[in-house]
Amino acid sequence: MGRRGARLPRVVDIAEGLVVSVNVGRPRAVERDGEPATTAIWKSPVTGRVPARGVNLAGDEQADRAVHGGYDKAVYAYSIEDTRWWEGELGRTIGPGGFGENLTVEGLDLVASVVGERWDIGTAVLEVSEPRLPCWKLGLRMGDGAFPRRFTRAARPGTYLRIVEEGDIGAGDSVRVVSRPEHGFTVGDIWHVYHHDRGGAGALLAVPELGESWREWAQGRVRRMAEA
Repeated sequence: MGRRGARLPRVVDIAEGLVVSVNVGRPRAVERDGEPATTAIWKSPVTGRVPARGVNLAGDEQADRAVHGGYDKAVYAYSIEDTRWWEGELGRTIGPGGFGENLTVEGLDLVASVVGERWDIGTAVLEVSEPRLPCWKLGLRMGDGAFPRRFTRAARPGTYLRIVEEGDIGAGDSVRVVSRPEHGFTVGDIWHVYHHDRGGAGALLAVPELGESWREWAQGRVRRMAEA
């Protein structure tokens, strides 16, 4: 059960997708601007059932918990449709896990996912939390230091998810969107406010399921606007 209270009323078949692959990875040593660094953005597909427990999938880690991972960013999902779009843009194969995602999914419009909607996958229940903001590690993974800016312009951020009911997930599982909050505020709405309409930051504060870091950001933004 999630820390935000009881489950929302169950509404079956709001939407349904598919897990193409489950991807995990451990931190590895890399070089950034001639200096040593670590990252776990290299994720690889695994076979069999993968436990979703606490704030991670089994076998997965984050190198810097200050900005990655934790309750609100336990699992990162990216769609195979967006990956294929990027393959067309870049003229090369990327494949599942190429964006550092834990779940490569098919058939879901992730940018239109409502913050707080819940997904039944295998025996686990996950909850949509927030978009991914790219950092230098994505540029390193893609072999292009400017790629995070390109990723931002494309507005295909994928979504992070919380683990609200522990269970096992595997490739081939259905992704069933079983509940969706009535507020209708989406991952794409957070993205739009942050990148294009920071004056609308107050709207984020009306979303009960908003992640803690985003709530702090919105509160700070609203405070600064009031003081201006």
